[in-house]
Amino acid sequence: MTIDNLFKNAPFASDEIGILVAAYEETLRTLGVKQRGDPLTELIARKIIAIAQTGARDASVIAKRVIVDLGFREAQ
Repeated sequence: MTIDNLFKNAPFASDEIGILVAAYEETLRTLGVKQRGDPLTELIARKIIAIAQTGARDASVIAKRVIVDLGFREAQ
């Protein structure tokens, strides 16, 4: 399943999908993930969806939470 399909199948409006995509891109950039086929990308996308389902709507906040929640950095 592609990342686009994950986001499109998520229960969000199109403007919210834009926020998810921005959070996804920011997370990948921050972690230095360049290979879109890396299994980590699906884990990141699923985590973004889970965080967004809690009501978060700021791409940078979501990206930072994904990085912390997945254990790449400690919360500050």
